[in-house]
Amino acid sequence: MTKTVADVMKLVKEKECTFVDFRFVDTKGKEQHTTVPISHFDEDKFESGHAFDGSSIAGWKGIEASDMLLMPDPTACYIDPFYEEPTLVITCDVIEPSDGKGYDRDPRSIAKRAESYLKSTGLGDTAYFGPEPEFFIFDGVRWGADMQGCFVKIDSEEAPWSSGAEIEGGNPGHRPGKKGGYFPVAPVDTFHDMRSEMCLILESLGIPVEVHHHEVAGQGQNELGTRFSTLVQRADWTIWQKYVIQNVAHAYGKTATFMPKPVVGDNGSGMHVHQSIWKNGENLFAGNGYAGLSEFALFYIGGIIKHAKALNAITNPGTNSYKRLVPGFEAPVKLAYSARNRSASIRIPHVANAKGRRIETRFPDPLANPYLCFAALMMAGLDGVQNKIHPGEAADKNLYDLPPEEDAKIPTVCASLEEALAALDKDREFLTRGGVFTDSMIDAYIDLKMEDVTRFRMTTHPIEFDMYYSL
Repeated sequence: MTKTVADVMKLVKEKECTFVDFRFVDTKGKEQHTTVPISHFDEDKFESGHAFDGSSIAGWKGIEASDMLLMPDPTACYIDPFYEEPTLVITCDVIEPSDGKGYDRDPRSIAKRAESYLKSTGLGDTAYFGPEPEFFIFDGVRWGADMQGCFVKIDSEEAPWSSGAEIEGGNPGHRPGKKGGYFPVAPVDTFHDMRSEMCLILESLGIPVEVHHHEVAGQGQNELGTRFSTLVQRADWTIWQKYVIQNVAHAYGKTATFMPKPVVGDNGSGMHVHQSIWKNGENLFAGNGYAGLSEFALFYIGGIIKHAKALNAITNPGTNSYKRLVPGFEAPVKLAYSARNRSASIRIPHVANAKGRRIETRFPDPLANPYLCFAALMMAGLDGVQNKIHPGEAADKNLYDLPPEEDAKIPTVCASLEEALAALDKDREFLTRGGVFTDSMIDAYIDLKMEDVTRFRMTTHPIEFDMYYSL
C-alpha cells in the first residue's frame, strides 16, 4: 500500500500509467470518477486538488455553490485491474474550496471527522470495523415499471426455478435449491472460480482476504470475507470490494447486486458489521462481564440499541432493505444482544483471544454507504458509553420462538424506510456531536431518501392485483 505522495509518483512511473482516475463516493454510496491523462497529474494535485462540479451529485449543493475540489489521498490508491490503459485509481476527499475543509455532505469527510471525534473524547483512539457484505450474482436481470404495468425477471441457472429449464448443452441438474447454498461443493456451487478471482484481485489491491464461500440463498448468493481495519480505511476497502465484485461478475457475463432482498422467498443479503474501540493498543471491549465483554462494550451496545431506529435510516437506507427485515423470517429484527443467538441483532462472536473481542451488529445491509454506516454506528455506541446506557440482560433464548408476552417486551428495528427517516429526524443529536454530521447534511439525506419512499408509495405493485383486483 502506498503511504506518501512520493510513493504514488513512483508507482505511476513503475506501472507506466497513462491515466489517473480520481474517485469519490456520493451520499447514496455509489462511487463516482473523473479521469485525467498522466500529463496533467503531478505532486501539485495533492496540494491544490482537482476541481469538479458538486451541484450535479444527488443530495449535494445547488448550482449557486457548485465548485468543489477532489483532494487525492496518497494512502488510498491502486492500479485499476479492469481498464485497458494502465490507470492509477486514487480515492479522494471532497473539499470546500472556501475554507479548505472536508465538505459537510462528503461521506468520506464525515468518516474522517468521526475518527477525529473519537480521539477528542479521550474514550479511545482507534475504531476497528469489519463488515461482511453479502451479494447475489445472477445470469441476467430485466425489469420495467411504467403506466402499463411493472415486472422483474431474474435469470439464474443456479436457481431452484431453473430445474425445468431447457438450457443449451443440457440442464446440468446440480443446484443448491431454496436455502441450500451454504455450502455444497461444485458442481452445485458454480461460483468458486469467480470468487477466487475476486479474492486474488482484492489481495493485489492490498485488501487481505480471509475466506470466500457460497451463501445460503440458492440463486447465486455469495460472500467474500475480508480483514477488519480502521474506520475510514475499512470503508474505502468496502467501496473497492463492491467495485471488484461487480466488475469481475461483469467480465464473466454475469451481474452482481448488493440489493438486500432481490429474491422473494429466500434469504436476503445483510452486511453484519463487527466493531471494537481501542486505546493505546488495548482493546476496550475486552473484560470479564457477559461473554468476556467490558462495561465499556456493554454501554456501547446500549447506545446502538437506543438509537437503532434512527440508525436504520443509514444502515438500511433503501425501501428494499425492509423486505429483509421482516419479523418471523430469521431476520435480525430484535434489538437484543447475545453470544449464542443469531436471532439477536447484536451478537458477540466467540474468540479465543481477548484482543479479538468485538460486537457484531447484524441489522445493517450492503446498500448502506459504508462511510456513513460505520460513523453512525460508532457515534451511537459512544453515546452509550458517555451516558452509561446499559442494554439490560442478554438474550440467550431463540428470539424467533418467544411467547407473545415476552416477545412484546423486546424492541425491534424499523419496519419501513419512512419510519426510519422519521426516527432519524427526531433522534439526530448524537450524530452531530463534534460536527461529525451536520443538520443540513441530515436534512439533505432525509430529503434524498424520501424521494425513494414517495416513488415507491406511488407505484402500483403486482401483488396488489393479487390481493385486491376482484374484491
